[in-house]
Amino acid sequence: MHLSAHVDTFARDHLPPPQEWPELRFDLPELRYPARLNCAAELLAGPDASRPAFRTPDGPAWTYGELRARVDRIAHVLTGELGVVPGNRVLLRGPTTPWLAACWLAVLKAGAVAVTVLAQQRPHELATICEIAQVGHALCDARSVADLARAAIPGLRVTTYGADTPDDLLRRPAPGTPYPAVDTASDDVALIAFTSGTTGRPKGCMHFHRDVLAIADTFSRHILRPRADDVFAGSPPLGFTFGLGGLVVFPLRAGASALLMEQSGPRRLLPAIAEHRVSVLFTAPTAYRAMLDELDGYDVSSLRRCVSAGENLPAATWRAWHERTGVRVINGIGATELLHIFLSAADERIRPGTTGLPVPGWQARVQGPDGTELPAGEPGLLAVRGPIGCRYLADPRQRDYVRDGWNITGDTYVREPDGYFRYVARADDMIISAGYNIAGPEVEDALLRHPDVLETAVVGRPDEARGQVVVAYIVLRDGARRDPEPLRAFLTLELAPYKCPREFVFLDALPRTATGKLQRFRLRNPGDQQ
Repeated sequence: MHLSAHVDTFARDHLPPPQEWPELRFDLPELRYPARLNCAAELLAGPDASRPAFRTPDGPAWTYGELRARVDRIAHVLTGELGVVPGNRVLLRGPTTPWLAACWLAVLKAGAVAVTVLAQQRPHELATICEIAQVGHALCDARSVADLARAAIPGLRVTTYGADTPDDLLRRPAPGTPYPAVDTASDDVALIAFTSGTTGRPKGCMHFHRDVLAIADTFSRHILRPRADDVFAGSPPLGFTFGLGGLVVFPLRAGASALLMEQSGPRRLLPAIAEHRVSVLFTAPTAYRAMLDELDGYDVSSLRRCVSAGENLPAATWRAWHERTGVRVINGIGATELLHIFLSAADERIRPGTTGLPVPGWQARVQGPDGTELPAGEPGLLAVRGPIGCRYLADPRQRDYVRDGWNITGDTYVREPDGYFRYVARADDMIISAGYNIAGPEVEDALLRHPDVLETAVVGRPDEARGQVVVAYIVLRDGARRDPEPLRAFLTLELAPYKCPREFVFLDALPRTATGKLQRFRLRNPGDQQ
């Protein structure tokens, strides 16, 4: 590793030991980055100052010149009045806006570590993330600060942006001069992205400055192939690495622009595509299915690239979208641990019903439980490696995700004889609903905090519109009323809305084996409960 620029060395100190890292490969010339690298400075360095960078549904576009000036101003405030030093962790929270993106860039340019979370996450979840990452500072949209305040996180200094108050981030005095980017090492930690594992406790995935550029220089450069005149848009928030890549990193790396929307459901995406002539779209299969019913009312002829990830893309959805729009959806699978998409295909190489091929710069195989590579046609665990690898923040689950130098994603796949990879199922109990990854045990933990709940099991049930929906099976304490509404109200204070069960089923007892092990398969398939 290179000499770190971090004054606060927490992130580097808590990387997994080197023997637990996956093998990293830098086979492409563009992946051989210099020892000193600040990814924010690189992303901002390219286009002419007058070109548009970020657009919004209503206001004027930010040019690259304006974006650079605003990032530099925020960085000056961070490192001046707020006292942030290189290596400090800074939480970022708010809806998808140019200001959130500018804060992210400023944190990285200042050499600090960005911890981006969802605006939907609740106080309990935010407190856990801040505890794990030892977060000391937060930049938060003034409209999203209430839950962060309720979390009462010890030692956390919260600075709002977008409020009409003298202490707001955007009203604090700062020099109007350029901010010189901190001379970070290419392998200094730039961001910690949190994901939930099957135990329910979030895992912090640490990514380096070079990793941020690597996702643009592999998937975006070789599969997406953006142009400087492209307008990007999509539904994933910047708290997801899918959204961070697709709406910030990829367009900036290409000198293009992105339409950043606070509300980006299917019914808002279609008019936005038509009005702003969006050419590159990132969203989940659920949204593509939902938009099919509304397509006739909107001009989507500007679209030339559509990317799908977050859940498996059914061949029927792919074909229906292609028939209606003429656009071949680029399917892909990524992981928070690996930052973005590593299996995909574009244009004539797309084969509906498969995820695709390893993205240039990546390798993939299907292996058995013992780590042996399986022959074509035999289902097994997907294993990948490339320029980015899983590095959990002080988490023993590192040894589960990385085995013999490979990242084991937790997905069951089949490699076809011609090399294409076809998704089969999740290999664990993760529920994937409308593109969101939901750990059943996390929802169970929240339900068990309700005084009336004795036992619970949360599973995903197949659903045509969302892929899966969350269903909670509950055993109540004696005397408690079988009413789902108090439980639903309780969970809205404990969990992000997308994690809350769509259905509550009350049972006298959960199905278990003779040894007491929960039989989840009987809950996923209610007909098997007899």
